[in-house]
Amino acid sequence: MVIGADAAGMSAASQARRRRGPDELRITAFDRGGFSSYSACGIPYWVGGEVAERASLIARTPQEHRRRDIDLRLRTEVTEIDLDRRRVRSRELDGGTERWTGFDQLVVATGAVPLRPALPGFDAPGVHGVQTLDDGGALLATLEHDCHRAVVVGGGYIGVEMAEAMVRRGLRVTVVHRSAEPMGTLDPDMGRLVRTAMEGMGIEVVPGAEARAVRLGPDGRPRAVVSTAGEHPADVVVLGLGVRPHTELAEAAGLPLGASGGLRTTPEMRVPGVDGVWAGGDCVEVLNTVSGRYQHIPLGTHANKHGLVIGTNIGGGRASFPGVVGTAVSKVCSVEIARTGLRGREADAAGLDWESAVIESTSRAGYYPGAAPMTVKMLAERGSGRLLGVQIVGEEGAAKRVDVAAVALTAGMTVSQIVSLDLGYAPPFAPVWDPVQVAARKLASQPAR
Repeated sequence: MVIGADAAGMSAASQARRRRGPDELRITAFDRGGFSSYSACGIPYWVGGEVAERASLIARTPQEHRRRDIDLRLRTEVTEIDLDRRRVRSRELDGGTERWTGFDQLVVATGAVPLRPALPGFDAPGVHGVQTLDDGGALLATLEHDCHRAVVVGGGYIGVEMAEAMVRRGLRVTVVHRSAEPMGTLDPDMGRLVRTAMEGMGIEVVPGAEARAVRLGPDGRPRAVVSTAGEHPADVVVLGLGVRPHTELAEAAGLPLGASGGLRTTPEMRVPGVDGVWAGGDCVEVLNTVSGRYQHIPLGTHANKHGLVIGTNIGGGRASFPGVVGTAVSKVCSVEIARTGLRGREADAAGLDWESAVIESTSRAGYYPGAAPMTVKMLAERGSGRLLGVQIVGEEGAAKRVDVAAVALTAGMTVSQIVSLDLGYAPPFAPVWDPVQVAARKLASQPAR
């Protein structure tokens, strides 16, 4: 039985079905939404108009799953897990019918939900979190009204991506966020580059501001966001405050949660201490192998891998998920943003003695047409030279360079070893020294302290 029909849940169901036929394994999946197996990461680009059709974001339809003998029940919410009797209670959202269904193996893949402040007006129509296809559709319906001004509350990944979507829709955009710089997943000096680029695109960025309320008009829809920095006119409000693990159901059943509220699992994605219960996707914590700490990192890449591991193990094979190094990429209009490994404060929290270097380079040989600027920041452990993290902000061709650093982190390489990597070079693709290697070279040459 699977609770949650998106990346982790349906990857688990599909992989289990590949390994065991319907005569050996009956699979039932529940989801309170109306869609299955879709790209939540693509929703900002659908809202912004770069992706024309919602159907483009759906990897596998409910009908395709059902043809593979997976009993998929959409718009059906699981309301209780009874571990003692090995069953769940579900309720059909359209008809209200409730029933109990038994299980031998249970996969909890309930995902995450957008953070929504318990403040006046934040529950009004026209104030949108964006996590599911249903959320994206609701936002597009709001934009069909007479919308000219958007306020995005929060300056993280979702915030900057939705700011871009609103710009592409022709709205005037204000981003209100409480930190000194947007993109809190970067160090402040790199976040400042993002803010400068956003302002150059005409986006008003209001740093260090706490949202206090959404002021509503006579029709009950937004007219402004009130923050500690003032009042920001708005016809639509988009929440970019991040997400939290959706684990209330699991917690009520007594399943163990970590510090972030996400489910803890073994490397096999089993929930420890409970036979036959698995969990994956945005509702779990993952091990950061660089810091040695568990984190909530909600990404589709991890969710699909979790599902593959769970489905393999339920289907009789053996698989494990080793953890992550914290790689993520994003963009706001023409500016690409990437990170992997640890930021400075994360390295401090892990008790590491570290140093850093920042360099400016280009995506191609400087003389080749289309060479775009980028800034690379690299962190390494002082003394050993072990790579700890990389952050990149630049134009086209910048973000995916972080993959080299992600591989180096996974392999435990030093900055000196990165300098010696045999990377691909030709003027249309890179400078003779790749920007990641330039940063490693600068860091490796810094005097010992």
